[in-house]
Amino acid sequence: MHGKLTLKIALSLLVLLSVPVQAQREFREYPGFEYEPDLHLPADWNVPGEFVSGRLMYPSNVRMGRWGGSWEQGGTSWAVDYPKGDRTFVNLLRRFSTINARSVEQPVNLNDGDDVYYWPFLMVGLAGYWDLSDAQAARLRDYLLRGGFLFADSFFDSYSWSGFVAGMKKVFPDLAIIDLEGDHPVFHTVYDIPVLADTQIPNMNSLMGGGGGWLGDGREPLWRGIQDDSGRLMVLIAFNNDVADSWQWADDSRYPHDKVNLGLRLAVNIAVYAMSH
Repeated sequence: MHGKLTLKIALSLLVLLSVPVQAQREFREYPGFEYEPDLHLPADWNVPGEFVSGRLMYPSNVRMGRWGGSWEQGGTSWAVDYPKGDRTFVNLLRRFSTINARSVEQPVNLNDGDDVYYWPFLMVGLAGYWDLSDAQAARLRDYLLRGGFLFADSFFDSYSWSGFVAGMKKVFPDLAIIDLEGDHPVFHTVYDIPVLADTQIPNMNSLMGGGGGWLGDGREPLWRGIQDDSGRLMVLIAFNNDVADSWQWADDSRYPHDKVNLGLRLAVNIAVYAMSH
């Protein structure tokens, strides 16, 4: 599997980079949205990897977070579960697969010229609050159509859904958002987890506050996606779910272990799917 994935990454990069490019952005770190985790840069933070988890930065349509200031300096909604969730994700890939993953995430700003094309995998949190400009939406659309992959996670309730759809309609005005059933390949790429299509991966803050794991009216988990004309899943949408919480709280006894197991398996599945489709 490792050899095939390496070839896929190389081919994906050739496709994504088949545009005039500027300089690839350096790794940098910003304040998180919820808290400042006690994290230190891994010793191998500057060692390249075949797989890099990109974190999509975006302007928000509401002022959120305890940091305030510009979204380009972190601390706003795009930085939910960041950077702990991102680094836990790549650590899981290192433990449960043969993927050569870089130990640190890559913040990706769509305003940075062609930089997004260097990072075939992007994760976005709280995307119900994004407020993409027309230029940002056009660049994200081009990125996805060229072979990029976007995982939308950590957002709940109907208000957030309407905000997410409004932004996605800017990206893909004519493509439908579809419901994913348990037989979709993303639930079977490495691990067979069809049950996930009907399962909620809970939010830790809700659980700690005595809630059921959801926020607002987001009680029903909905796994959705957007496909290109060939049927490739370009956008995986974990609505009314918080997959990143299952990663970063995996060792905490307060988080349900059955949901941890599903979240760990999904981490591998989405990375391998993104690299092989």
